[in-house]
Amino acid sequence: MKPKSLDGSLSCVRCSSLHSALACLVLATAFGAVPGAAAESAREALERADALAKAWRDGVRGERLEHWWIAPTEIIFRRWSGPSRPAHLHFDIESGATTSAVDLAVARRVLGLSEADELRVEGFAPADDGWFVRINGSTFIVDRRTRRLSPTSASFDLPWKIPKSGGTGSRNAGGSVTLEFVNELEEAVEVFWLDWAGDEHDYGVVEAGQRRRQGTGVGHLWSVRRGGHELGRFRAESGRWTIVIDAETEAAPIAVDLDEAPTDGPRGATSPDGALRAFVRHDDLWVRDLSSGKERCLDDRGTPGEPFIERFHWSPDGRTLAALREVPAEERIVRFIESSPEGAVQPRVHSLDYNKPGDRIAKPSVTLIDVPSDRRVDVPSQLFSNPWSLTRFHWTRDSAELRFLYDERGHQRRRVLGVSRTGEVRVILEEIAGTFIDYSQKTFLQWFPDDSAFLWMTERSGWNHIERVDAGSGVRTRVTSGDWLVRSVGDVDFDRGLVEFTAMGVYPEQDPYHVHYGRIGLDGDDLRWLTQGDGTHDLYPSPDGRFWVDTYSRVDLPPVHELHRADDAGLVAELARADVSALRAGGWSPPERFSAPGRDGVTPIWGLLVRPTSFDRTKRYPVVELIYAGPHGHHVPKQFSVWLGARAVAELGFVVAQIDGMGTNWRAKSFHDVSWQNLGDAGFPDRIAWWRAAAAVNPELDLERVGIYGGSAGGQNAMRALIAHSDFYDVAVADCGNHDNRMDKIWWNEAWMGWPIGPHYEESSNVEQAHRLEGELLLIVGELDRNVDPASTMQVVDALIRADKDFDLLVMPGVGHGAAGHPYARRRQAEFLVEHLQPDDPREAARDTP
Repeated sequence: MKPKSLDGSLSCVRCSSLHSALACLVLATAFGAVPGAAAESAREALERADALAKAWRDGVRGERLEHWWIAPTEIIFRRWSGPSRPAHLHFDIESGATTSAVDLAVARRVLGLSEADELRVEGFAPADDGWFVRINGSTFIVDRRTRRLSPTSASFDLPWKIPKSGGTGSRNAGGSVTLEFVNELEEAVEVFWLDWAGDEHDYGVVEAGQRRRQGTGVGHLWSVRRGGHELGRFRAESGRWTIVIDAETEAAPIAVDLDEAPTDGPRGATSPDGALRAFVRHDDLWVRDLSSGKERCLDDRGTPGEPFIERFHWSPDGRTLAALREVPAEERIVRFIESSPEGAVQPRVHSLDYNKPGDRIAKPSVTLIDVPSDRRVDVPSQLFSNPWSLTRFHWTRDSAELRFLYDERGHQRRRVLGVSRTGEVRVILEEIAGTFIDYSQKTFLQWFPDDSAFLWMTERSGWNHIERVDAGSGVRTRVTSGDWLVRSVGDVDFDRGLVEFTAMGVYPEQDPYHVHYGRIGLDGDDLRWLTQGDGTHDLYPSPDGRFWVDTYSRVDLPPVHELHRADDAGLVAELARADVSALRAGGWSPPERFSAPGRDGVTPIWGLLVRPTSFDRTKRYPVVELIYAGPHGHHVPKQFSVWLGARAVAELGFVVAQIDGMGTNWRAKSFHDVSWQNLGDAGFPDRIAWWRAAAAVNPELDLERVGIYGGSAGGQNAMRALIAHSDFYDVAVADCGNHDNRMDKIWWNEAWMGWPIGPHYEESSNVEQAHRLEGELLLIVGELDRNVDPASTMQVVDALIRADKDFDLLVMPGVGHGAAGHPYARRRQAEFLVEHLQPDDPREAARDTP
């Protein structure tokens, strides 16, 4: 079908710019969904959405401010205006003057380029009396006074700018790194991050033949495993690293010089003076003299049932070694059948070590050994008798006391404990919660240099804040306080007595999920907010820290780039704003932010609405909710993005929403506590109240036709909508859902549902409650899901069959977690929503048309 002009006549227009190219794309595709036009199938709508996503990616200019510091008070930055070539501007902070940084016409002549040839300005760097600039791979010097451009053979490295804190890097890591794990094996590998105490944190799997990017911090240690066997480790360095795991090299270039590892690191540990190295051999504890090579056994009590493990902590004086023995966790193996392996006829069986709620977990004990005398002390465990984990081991500078963090299983109690060299244990701090302590998201513990106190993160006031705790008396002093919360702790300057942090809920007139930066004295005085703009912020400091570039945005506000002074956060200048004029000309519009009171009639619930490009306010649209109610975070996007996944579903002819209901994270403690032993709630009373409030001011929303879809925890939530709220929701698509919290991974589910297992697990189970289901349900599952046991979906299937409930099921052979992202499953999901929410839509008649 040819595109129609606005007057309805046929036309063919040659697109001469990005503006017109996007406009032509919308005109050529969007009209298939309007009355009177030829029917558009769900497949065609998705293809059109994909074309929009591809075109729109090139439609925003200046989303990220490229900038280069070439002197303490001089910055060069790239500013875009519409689809034209960018300007490279030099800003002198002292004079306030903005001038051109490079004469590109001269560069074209020197390089022999015509106006039609591409010219790439790749970056700038400081030079004597001016600055270097790299253009199309060639380097020039620009004279500061005359701006004369001269070729040079000199070379320079382009800096990689990262946010000051709150970005992709771990706190206090000295910078951010992007890793890309490339798995060339024929089976999945697991990825673990090892924290500074050597404790492992599971970061999921990289499927066979797949790759995955991971942000981390400089100096952080990562481990790759296959079938429980460690293939190797990689210590992150500045830059961007590709880590290839293949059959020939096992895990090249995963490698780390273990002698360079922190002394508290795993796989053996060298004493502070470099003389001795502790290690485990045949479950026992050994030490090697690194000068003579002589070895001796320090403790021979290790057994397969309680071995010493590779976690050691030397006292600073090198005399005392803290070592851990551990009763291993109960072994639970989840097996998967790959029904249709590529290149083979017979199925393959895969297995995964996968503990679930209620399983027996590893139980560590602590032994102190005076190495010169071989005297050992088993530390009494009464104060850490039921550990979920023992972490953050820290010797005082005088080697007098070993301190560590004890998290109790059930996540309602945690202690900071101190152990003398003779084995006496004392409680430095204890925290008890009636619901849960959010250990996985809100743990922060940093000792003062003299070990007299530490900074601690706590929600005991009802909001997440920083406290200063005296290590001797345990007296707690508030550092931050108020009806807002600390999101993360950044730089701690003990010399100046200052701590920087990110926070949420700072400005009552703004969305409470916006991230702002603050600074406060360690005594709790002189709080200063470093950001004010209405949006979520990232700060990029100048090399000397005197200034920073503040970039902030919202889903409905393209990024704004400002230059601020670091000492008082004063605005120096607005450098640039992202330009989206080409997007708007091509039919793009931002999501609509909306808030309304939740179930209590008071607490604001925040969400957004996404409309199709063919939206017509005179029509009524069925509505669909993209749900993910995991209590570990909030999930409605807050920063600007050209494309949200919800847009593809909206292009089917729906208005799509995302909502953060009660029980999700990063609001008041009481808001979060709704999820306690209650994951079946999923914030639905708040979501339904939000929808009704939104429909009251948006009459195009048809709440007689309501769909919902989600994956993983969102899959559990989506099905739950038809179990507990079928009077509101009509249709659901549940992808790879953890439908029964007893079937899913232990850490995530016990964190919110608690331990031991009780009746509340059954109450939140879609399997146990399947008989209550009403409405149209499509279940999707990948047979090789290593994140959520796929048997969880099949148990729901069994329960629905036993309850004589109708439903649809799509099993994806050879596919892992997130099966609904597969093109086939994505189309089936789209067709299911259209079929049941738009029964009179002409697309349904055309669905199977060749």
